[in-house]
Amino acid sequence: TQELNYDNIPNIVNLNPALRDPDFDKGRAHTLPWQGGFAGICWNKEAIPGGLASVADLWNSELKGRVGVLSEMRDTMGLIMLENGVDISGEWGDAEYTEAIEILREQVESGQVRNIKGNSYLEDLKSEDTLAAICWSGDITVINAEAGDKWEFAIPTAGGTLWNDNFLVPIGSPRKANAEALMNFYYDPEVAAEVAAWVNFITPVAGAKEAAIAIDPELAENQLIFPNEETLSNAHIFRSLSGAEEQKYQAQFQSILLGA
Repeated sequence: TQELNYDNIPNIVNLNPALRDPDFDKGRAHTLPWQGGFAGICWNKEAIPGGLASVADLWNSELKGRVGVLSEMRDTMGLIMLENGVDISGEWGDAEYTEAIEILREQVESGQVRNIKGNSYLEDLKSEDTLAAICWSGDITVINAEAGDKWEFAIPTAGGTLWNDNFLVPIGSPRKANAEALMNFYYDPEVAAEVAAWVNFITPVAGAKEAAIAIDPELAENQLIFPNEETLSNAHIFRSLSGAEEQKYQAQFQSILLGA
């Protein structure tokens, strides 16, 4: 990736201070956050009126064959590891990961988990092929708006994952200044508030909540879009992996996907 020229991104002053120094890009020399969100659990409120509280609840026998999990390794494995009491932001290694992998393998091989998918998991919720899933927060707001208010999202009691997609400019791109202009546009708080209203994910832009109040006061209080410290305290960032760890852990996870 190319190093960003902050002179072309004056609105970078609006970057949320909590996101300014990630371990994968100290000082944000090469990346800026686009949108963030939580991975947690969701369920069909009509089919499961009592709701769910934990990842372990997904393994209840009455849900056999009606559970979905994400094909994003860090979110699915992160939630299972959190359920096991692992601090996914801290120090852990092969033993903790393997223990979680075996839990997932058991649930897939037993038929408890119906599918492992990316964004297309929403179609399975709509068709009711799955009644509960590991899912992304903003998606549930969207599916409720599109297909009826039938689904509930929650951060599990043991914690959820917190992720961010990022802007970056690949090496060799001749349009770096254009990309930086686009980043600057999206870091205007009023623009960021409009984006948040549409995509329903967490904005990285300070001042966007205040701008959102003018659009929709209820939106500004939505903890899945503008989370407070209490909400964030139960969300965890999956620690950065070394190249060797990435290869090894992804291979273990993919072996389950291929067998699903």
